[in-house]
Amino acid sequence: MPKLSVLEYLQHQLAGTLTLDMESTMKYPTAISQTLAISITEVARGTATVEINADTTIHGNQQGTVHGGLICELADAAIGTAHSTLMEEGQSFTTIELKINFYRPVWQSRLRAIARPLQSGKTITHYLCEVKNNEDKVVATVTSTVMTLYEDKAKGR
Repeated sequence: MPKLSVLEYLQHQLAGTLTLDMESTMKYPTAISQTLAISITEVARGTATVEINADTTIHGNQQGTVHGGLICELADAAIGTAHSTLMEEGQSFTTIELKINFYRPVWQSRLRAIARPLQSGKTITHYLCEVKNNEDKVVATVTSTVMTLYEDKAKGR
């Protein structure tokens, strides 16, 4: 079977129709998402939602709240997944800028990161990602700039 687009692959994964012979041009689930137990819950062309059960007993910082780096990683996973749905064979991408604003602490919550493009170009795409807690309150917002790589520049990435 030929390789599926990332979007098709992830749609099959979410629908529970992924078979062993199905492959994508990118690796899913990612190693970091497996390590942190981040799951993709929604995906469409250029958008993605990912979730994690955040808990200070596992993800805590020295202040006793969920570490901001985990929240940032969750948003980065959503943005990376969103952008990967746009990739074709021979293309890859890299984040060239990421900024996070924190609004409220988290102790224990199912966190949801929702990424969508603010502006999409052939090479540069700007994303906005909201991270929300299980009360649907915004915990953080992330903006990111992603650069699409083509042909030789995409090899090995």
